[in-house]
Amino acid sequence: MNRTYHKSRKYALLFCAIFSLIIVVAVSSCKKTGDQAAPGMLKDSTAKAAMTPAERGKYLVAIASCNDCHTPLKMGPQGPEPDMSRMLAGHPAEMKMPPAPKMDMPWMAAGAATLTAWAGPWGISYTANLTPDSATGLGKWDETTFMLAIRNGKHIGTGRDILPPMPWQWIKQMTDEDLKAVYAYLRTIPAVHNQVPDAVVAPPPPGMGGAPGAGKK
Repeated sequence: MNRTYHKSRKYALLFCAIFSLIIVVAVSSCKKTGDQAAPGMLKDSTAKAAMTPAERGKYLVAIASCNDCHTPLKMGPQGPEPDMSRMLAGHPAEMKMPPAPKMDMPWMAAGAATLTAWAGPWGISYTANLTPDSATGLGKWDETTFMLAIRNGKHIGTGRDILPPMPWQWIKQMTDEDLKAVYAYLRTIPAVHNQVPDAVVAPPPPGMGGAPGAGKK
């Protein structure tokens, strides 16, 4: 009995030792994996925390492609390119547009060569001057007005509808923090004096209801 007992006890201790070793290796492996993943996560978190609101706003304006419509194009060595001397200044005041085309297909739209003016069933809309110019841009808009405009799809927060093709329905998905950052960034860019024309509102196609009010995009 003693021999059998000692033999069983020996195997039990050996099993415990092997099991403990497996646990230690597993925990060590998990810790190593966690340590490897942590730097990347911490780097992203730290980078975001290190950004000023204006810096984050610049990043958001870039990934939201605001320049695609609000910065006019110019002809460069490789063809049309953004005119960064007019960055986010909207449709050039000196560029006159022809009358809105008659369209048999109600929701067809056509853009100007600069991609700053658009014609559709609503008539002609022009992209707004987003620079901090006090006379022709957003210089007189405070942060609340800017946020209301995006949240409500209304010019100056409570005015007429913001016209197509401005994708305010998607932009309004930003958090309050994000919109405040975008506003902060727009206050830092060079002010460009550019009086964007008012929209030309066309009669609505039959059966499509009323057209949005006149004004800039």
